[in-house]
Amino acid sequence: MQNITITDTIQYLGVDDKEIDLFESQYVVPDGVSYNSYAIMDEKVAIMDSVDERATESWFANLDKVLGERLPDYLVVSHLEPDHAGNMQKFMERYPNAQLVVNAKALSMLPQFFTLDMSARSIVVKEGDELSLGKHVLTFVMAPMVHWPEVMVTYDKTEKVLFSADAFGKFGALDVEADWACEARRYYFNIVGKYGMQVQALLKKAAALDIRIICPLHGPILKDDLSYYLGKYQVWSSYEPEDKGVLIAYASIHGNTKAAAEKLAKLLEERGAEKVVLSDLSREDMAEVIEDAYRYDRMVLASATYDAGLFPCMDSFLAHLKAKNYQKRTVGIMENGSWAPMAGKCMKESLAQMKEITVLEPTVTIKSTLNEASNAQLEALAEALV
Repeated sequence: MQNITITDTIQYLGVDDKEIDLFESQYVVPDGVSYNSYAIMDEKVAIMDSVDERATESWFANLDKVLGERLPDYLVVSHLEPDHAGNMQKFMERYPNAQLVVNAKALSMLPQFFTLDMSARSIVVKEGDELSLGKHVLTFVMAPMVHWPEVMVTYDKTEKVLFSADAFGKFGALDVEADWACEARRYYFNIVGKYGMQVQALLKKAAALDIRIICPLHGPILKDDLSYYLGKYQVWSSYEPEDKGVLIAYASIHGNTKAAAEKLAKLLEERGAEKVVLSDLSREDMAEVIEDAYRYDRMVLASATYDAGLFPCMDSFLAHLKAKNYQKRTVGIMENGSWAPMAGKCMKESLAQMKEITVLEPTVTIKSTLNEASNAQLEALAEALV
């Protein structure tokens, strides 16, 4: 167990998973991930969420160490996703006098995950309800679709701690020193990103609370300069660009589209572009490219035509962006096609399904390799982007 100080009466119970390769079977996590769980030690003992079944043995060992001779009174359930609720049934079987603290939506979903009927041992809470542990008073705040419908967060009025469920989480085990924003951004846009309106609603509720510590279900406990983290979430959830820069995301078959993308990057740098990021959609982590698409205010899509449509990795990239509610950006288009270029038309059709996307002219059309005409278009696009 990580030796993490939260407060004198709130103890960390979580587990680092350094063996996992893909979080949610799709996101590369080279530094692993943490499954966070907490114990509030008072006249009554409340355990805040369990952990993934991958970490069952370690979590129960942590529980034994923190509880000593005491028994838990409550298991507060913020979120039923298996990486947090995987050990709920085992917990309830091990501690037969403990009660679940859940909201009505979570209660209705329990039979989808567990064979044990826990309804008779459940305290059902709603928005604004309070639970006294003695000195600690917990207030429950509903956060539907951040990022499942049953999610709630818990505010400890006594020590001014927000148990924030998946909000403010990040990839990476806690024993890894890393910049918070990079992996928190990749985590946010790929997992929560679709639900900006719901995150905004939660931020409004949080603004009314005096929060001194944020305890998320993944990633480090946040204590210092909370305005920084809240500010990032405000920008991310409103879909505003975080930084000025140009992402050039390209899908190249034989290297000619790549060469054009690299030339555009050079032209932009020569014109003083603040930041230019080149991403090969065939090879780079898709979640990383999606992160950059949201981070910067401009993007260029460069794709070869394939089977009269888009090269598959570009098609997948655009589908991901649409699913995650991509919006409020300026986009340039580069297409390649040896006999019937169609990529530009297909990319524009995909972008037309997204909100507040400004598509720049001209579209750069390459037939196999750059020539005098397409080079002129490339120069014109560079001028339009800066």
